[in-house]
Amino acid sequence: LWVFVGSTVNAVYSENKEKRSDVLTVARFLHHVLENKRNWVVKGIEKLLKGKSGLVTPDGMDIFAGRFESLRETGLVSQALYADILARLFHSPAGGLHLCDIRSSAGELGLKAAGAEDYFGLIYIGDTSEFKKLVESDQAGIVLEEDVISGSLFEDINRTDSLVNILIGAKKFMEGWNSWRVSNMGLLNIGKKEGSQIIQLFGRGVRLRGKGHSLKRSAAIEGTHPPRVRLLETLNIFAVRANYMAQFRDYLEREGVETEETIDLPLFVWANEQFLKRGLVVPRPEEGRDFAKETDLLLEADPGVRVVVDMSVKVQAMESSMVGIQTAEVRAGAGQTIPPESLALVDWERAYLDLLAYKERKGLKNFVIRAEAPRRIIENANYTLVADEAVVKPRSFSERALLQEAVTRILRKYADNFYRNRREKWESRNLVYKTLDKGDPNLAFNREVVQERPEGTYVVKVLKSDKELIAAIEKLRKDVDRLRKQETNELPRIYFDRHLYLPLLLEKNDKVHTVPPGLKESEAQFVRHLKVYWTAEKDKSLAGKEVFLLRNLSRGSGVGFFEESGFYPDFILWVVDGKKSQRIVFIEPHGMLHAKAYIHDEKAQLHERLPELAKEMAQRSKKKNISLDSFIISATKYDDLHKRYDNGDWDREKFAEKHILFPEQKKDYDYLHILFMSMK
Repeated sequence: LWVFVGSTVNAVYSENKEKRSDVLTVARFLHHVLENKRNWVVKGIEKLLKGKSGLVTPDGMDIFAGRFESLRETGLVSQALYADILARLFHSPAGGLHLCDIRSSAGELGLKAAGAEDYFGLIYIGDTSEFKKLVESDQAGIVLEEDVISGSLFEDINRTDSLVNILIGAKKFMEGWNSWRVSNMGLLNIGKKEGSQIIQLFGRGVRLRGKGHSLKRSAAIEGTHPPRVRLLETLNIFAVRANYMAQFRDYLEREGVETEETIDLPLFVWANEQFLKRGLVVPRPEEGRDFAKETDLLLEADPGVRVVVDMSVKVQAMESSMVGIQTAEVRAGAGQTIPPESLALVDWERAYLDLLAYKERKGLKNFVIRAEAPRRIIENANYTLVADEAVVKPRSFSERALLQEAVTRILRKYADNFYRNRREKWESRNLVYKTLDKGDPNLAFNREVVQERPEGTYVVKVLKSDKELIAAIEKLRKDVDRLRKQETNELPRIYFDRHLYLPLLLEKNDKVHTVPPGLKESEAQFVRHLKVYWTAEKDKSLAGKEVFLLRNLSRGSGVGFFEESGFYPDFILWVVDGKKSQRIVFIEPHGMLHAKAYIHDEKAQLHERLPELAKEMAQRSKKKNISLDSFIISATKYDDLHKRYDNGDWDREKFAEKHILFPEQKKDYDYLHILFMSMK
């Protein structure tokens, strides 16, 4: 929820004897976003993602360089991202802004895109009549309407299923209003006497439900956390005018809140050119090849594409007893298909239009979907719907809506799987072995930060107020030998001389954040173990071989598999046996407590499909003696996993057979020994 809030009750005020309204300024902006005249939104998104907004710091860096990493990793073009924004936030493919007076609820003006059924936003103010006059006289083109049917939008805004994503208002809801949904906050008409109220407002956005209702952010909770969770935990503050933000900063500083911006320090990596001369290769698509541009794909019913959609009702219960905490989980629903007689109740035109909109949001320009496809897929495709009987055999209008939702979810998932299946087949026919060099995306990350350098560049983010830490990092940047070969606390890192570039940073210091992020604990553990193993075995079991390691980045830079679901193993390991052979092993250390059964886990099964892929790539590349393999290194301990995984009877040997290893190094079980011995 994006909240815009001011300190006064009224949305209209006088300045220099003229009527002004910050609320109208926000409404105009939303109107322009929906209109997208001359494609300005799409162009703006593209500039932001490329770090070329034109807003530069005194040292010449664009303030958006290196930001929006997770968005860039999606691989979606700016047009697709804009379409996704329209669908997710505005519930409409396009159109201008309509402002609707909710007659049954005083002070509420609903915001809706032209042609949309649902409201995406709400203006909640004191005097709507004065504000509407200002809108009528404005030249922006916002349409005014009346809504005599809808009830209060504000009353439902805290519901998790609320469709209202933007709340624009004033003092009316500042006191006594709480919401877990606030993630962004915009400041309107902030004066000089509202300090305590603004701090109170700030608390609305800072408070977080947290994992297990702990009210804590992930930094305060031990263990591994979902990727990018920090983004979801961050409250972003915006202001309609610069002086509002300055006033807000003053309030925060008086309250002792850290408001200092971060400084971005470029940290250049050193690529080992001697290693790059060894002829190491990586699987990459042929230069200039693009599935979306080269292939027109027609969506059709394919029995080989399997889909499972779960709409079952699930209940989890927990209660204390004499023997401790007991948990139970029940679900209602069985696997089934939609009976033929229910298909007549489906709105197929709506299903078709939804599928087209979904395709547009995903940016699948080469995907052709005909009007008859949705029904043919439901009638002939290989799908299982886990749901209550009322979903597939509706007895009322409301239950018919559930049937429509079930069809929509099946079609979306089927389209995803169908597209991914065809893309994987195309890529497997077009992947080649490309010789690794400095220009590879895994070695040239953030090249746009300092364009004249061929090597990659970390962007190190530190609070401007932490002068001591900045000075220490600056000193380290100049002392190149120490940066590469020593491990120090001001910039936590691992020194492993077989990694293709140095330094290799760690995600360990809360005061320092980097782009790309440093290694997580399980990843760092693997590197340390490998370093010790190589030192001990390079003249013994690994005599005559060379080992090279490279941190594999995620979407947009790394070597990936299952493009649509996005599996990018954390490391690429090369084992080179003189000039005879080159074995490439993809390593993925991660927790498996919530892993799917092996037969449904694409990541775990990757090692099964790689040998055949290696043969095909060898033929296309005219390169011999190259093999591919993969391993999962489970951060979840064996004792915690074996009873939960698959059918519950896997021992360490069975896990190893399926290339799932545990980071244990004992006399009877050394996971790295198992990994390397599997290559003989």
